[in-house]
Amino acid sequence: MATTDRQARTPALAHALSAAERGLAVIPLSPTKLPALRSPHRDDPDPRPCHGECGRLGHGVYDAATDPARVRELFAAAPWATGYGIACGLPPHHLIGIDLDTKPDGASSTALRELALRHLFTIPPTVVVLTPSGGRHLWLTGPPGVAVPNSAGRLAPGIDVRGAGGYLVGPGSVTRHGAYTTAPGTAHLPPATCPPALLRLLLPPPRRPGRAPAATGGHGRGLVQFVLAAHEGQRNTRLFWAACRAYEDGIGPALKNALIDAAVHTGLTEQEARATIASAARMTGHRP
Repeated sequence: MATTDRQARTPALAHALSAAERGLAVIPLSPTKLPALRSPHRDDPDPRPCHGECGRLGHGVYDAATDPARVRELFAAAPWATGYGIACGLPPHHLIGIDLDTKPDGASSTALRELALRHLFTIPPTVVVLTPSGGRHLWLTGPPGVAVPNSAGRLAPGIDVRGAGGYLVGPGSVTRHGAYTTAPGTAHLPPATCPPALLRLLLPPPRRPGRAPAATGGHGRGLVQFVLAAHEGQRNTRLFWAACRAYEDGIGPALKNALIDAAVHTGLTEQEARATIASAARMTGHRP
């Protein structure tokens, strides 16, 4: 996977540039797997949230870049970096990482197979990265506008999820415990599309209103209320989840306009709402 760029001064930079060529935004990592650049605000007496607006380096995944010049700048500022992280949730891949742990009984792999059987999905051929301790990272892609949260053990015991705001250790990285490598036969593959049924499991569960309608028509009203309760940063995700449920239950076309109105009420544009609902329709096997 490493680039043949002769100007790459370290193996970590070479691998990072190769990933960037594939549209994966990268940051330098230290041997501890943490971002190599420390926060420029660590000594501020009253630090405030900053995602790089200050213009300095050291903001973790918010520094992540695909531009080769920017990648070189990041690694030049961290010559001790021995690996690189790949930011999840960013275009064009909207990467989702499924991190299977290393328990000797294979509990995490078994749990994923059980989830697949119970929810009727299969993991398509995709990039698989092997960790030094024997674990596996499965690379999947999600739809635009849908933020999959990071989680540890919520999907199933021994399974962690890397989503928006998180990162995966890239293959070719070397840590204190060893090297990350691509599983044989998967390096040439693009990240596969996340199965719709799995994607719904990865999204936050809906917060049910205290007095949700219970009649048959109440399900649709409940989905609309779920969208109306969205705060900034979760509007697309909630709309996508509600639309998926609506199409699965056969009420998608009938509920479409109400969902659009609810999404517009929360601050989305009508065009954004229609695009998200169309994406949900496609993901559930319906024609938009």
